[in-house]
Amino acid sequence: MNNKPNSEKLQKLIAQTGRASRREAERWIEAGRVKVNGRIAQLGDRALPTDRIEIDGKPIKSAHLHQEATEVLLYNKPEGVVCSRKDDKGRPTIFEQMPKRHHGRWISVGRLDVNTSGLLLMTNNGELANRLMHPRYALEREYAVRVLGELTPEQLRQLREGVQLDDGMAKFKRITPMPGETEGKNRWYKVVLTEGRNREVRRLFAALGLTVNRLIRIRYGQFSLPRNLGRGRTRPLTWRQVNMLLRSVGLPQMQRPDLRSSSSPGNGHQRRKRR
Repeated sequence: MNNKPNSEKLQKLIAQTGRASRREAERWIEAGRVKVNGRIAQLGDRALPTDRIEIDGKPIKSAHLHQEATEVLLYNKPEGVVCSRKDDKGRPTIFEQMPKRHHGRWISVGRLDVNTSGLLLMTNNGELANRLMHPRYALEREYAVRVLGELTPEQLRQLREGVQLDDGMAKFKRITPMPGETEGKNRWYKVVLTEGRNREVRRLFAALGLTVNRLIRIRYGQFSLPRNLGRGRTRPLTWRQVNMLLRSVGLPQMQRPDLRSSSSPGNGHQRRKRR
């Protein structure tokens, strides 16, 4: 559609606005929901920030199509909170606990099921979120897992070497007992994965007849869950930390911000929305 210099893939431009990940934007294009300069877009089209881009008939402001400064939050997700934007059962969602944004929206880097707590990364940069989740980068996800009963050496070997699940073979990169961490018949283990399949940790244990009754994500990539970050709270990464994250997945780094500028939407991150 637009092969002018500096044009970008349409899905990348949409992802930059924070409205969706690149994959979600691709689905919107395939469904005919996106127009560029009045014409229904096709997957593979390119565009400029100055083009008129519409989603479901609503134009995106030109200013939003220019890449805004990337923000990343560390979020301590409580149990009982879902990762959807809306929940048909009326349960609280993670997005209700995010700082407000002037435009664009927060995107979660992966998901945690309703009964899993711990670290989630949130960002306004859809391209960054897409890369952090992509198997090519093999970012480690580390969990603390409480299991009913103690694993045998054979079960530990199976979980390290591979277990057949309904969507293919899966295994832990590492699994280690947590010394001294026992609660009655329960035992705690640390496990590390490099992929984010749905409920993979729970399914791996269940495949061996084991019950997981507590699951906490304690690390994603190079970032660990801060000990003093309360449940339901967020904390923004610094400019240096964001650049380290961008660099780790091959994205351009940001220029140093003007320290005299007004505070970003991430400020006020320790406030929890009252219900």
